Amino acid sequence: MKVKYGGRSLLVLARRIIPCLDVAGGRVVKGVHFLDLQDAGDPVLLARRYYEEGADELVFLDITATVEERKTVIDWVRRVADSIFIPFTVGGGITALDQVQELLRAGADKVSINSAAVRNPGFIDEAARAFGSQCVVLAVDVKRVAAQWKVFVRGGRDKTGKDALNWIRAGEDLGAGEILLTSMDRDGTQVGYDLELLERVSQRVQIPVIASGGAGDCRHLLEAFQQGKADAVLAASIFHYGRYTISQVKKFLAEHGIPMRLESPVVRPAV
Repeated sequence: MKVKYGGRSLLVLARRIIPCLDVAGGRVVKGVHFLDLQDAGDPVLLARRYYEEGADELVFLDITATVEERKTVIDWVRRVADSIFIPFTVGGGITALDQVQELLRAGADKVSINSAAVRNPGFIDEAARAFGSQCVVLAVDVKRVAAQWKVFVRGGRDKTGKDALNWIRAGEDLGAGEILLTSMDRDGTQVGYDLELLERVSQRVQIPVIASGGAGDCRHLLEAFQQGKADAVLAASIFHYGRYTISQVKKFLAEHGIPMRLESPVVRPAV
């Protein structure tokens, strides 16, 4: 998308709408504050639906992989890659470079690293050097504790004591290409993103920040872009349960001045 400024054409990056699919037991699930998970459908079918609706990217998080101390199940990653033609990120239980390589070879475009990066920050650097920063998304689950933002791991079960803002800045320095920022306080509540947290993080780093946790209507996404300065927004419940389609959200945001990719995707037969 181009805009005119002082007689010159400037490239304005479109903001991204990214449905999030939390996967457990091979099914997409959704909860509140990371708890009380409810079934939301088949990951491959939902991925295809969101692709056809115009999603810019998708994020899949195998939310029980770390807790169960296992690798992300690779089968559904391959099936998703065969069904859609937009970038997608996979996270959950990724602890070694060979796992990153396996997921990228299966068709994922990026990997999301969370708990393993906290345990071993050097893993971010290793992955970025091996596969490029553009493939490495640092996922950070954040909760307010005594008026501070703290990092939690293992699907939000364990507190680390780490200051979230400092950790995110360190992740950028280590080579992460994006930050996936989830407010645990807002997760599944549909009351809006934590705009204060989002703005503070966006001001602190130069890499793209993806807002996650709390989307309930189109205005919440608009606020994340305008006030929170997000580069992309992640949402789950509003899409999984049919409250909005992606095209409805994009139309609303474009009408309010947010640059959006509005053209229809090239829909090919699913393999």
